[in-house]
Amino acid sequence: MPQTQTRLSDFMPYRMAITSNAVSGLIAGEYRSEFGLKIPEWRIMAVLGDAGALTQRDLVRATLMDKVAVNRACKVLEDRGFVQRRPNALDGRSHHLELTVSGRELHGRIWPQAVQTYERIFAAITPREQEKLRAILDKLLKAARAIEGDDK
Repeated sequence: MPQTQTRLSDFMPYRMAITSNAVSGLIAGEYRSEFGLKIPEWRIMAVLGDAGALTQRDLVRATLMDKVAVNRACKVLEDRGFVQRRPNALDGRSHHLELTVSGRELHGRIWPQAVQTYERIFAAITPREQEKLRAILDKLLKAARAIEGDDK
């Protein structure tokens, strides 16, 4: 009996994951060697640099990283003096995390490099294709979050 099976190379989630890993890996290589940050640590710094103070739960939602990875990255950043915690007035069980002055300075040094690498990679597609890609990614993320909400 013949089986219908999608080859891994044609499986879109796999292709998205390896492409994401390749892009993240290229950008990460620069800030890892120069600043000693791993991908999860930079992701936390990038989100905090963009959004301001957030709880770890907020960071899990924003990055889609698991709780353990977020906790570990926050601990490393706090130990290195790039992130500080302060009590959450709305929930005594959690804290807000925010970049320190050193964290903001480091973010300000890394961000332009990350953007420059991003621009080099994305020069492979036209601005119109970039817009389409953004729209498609937004739709896919929205669909995944809707399905995830259905499962709860």
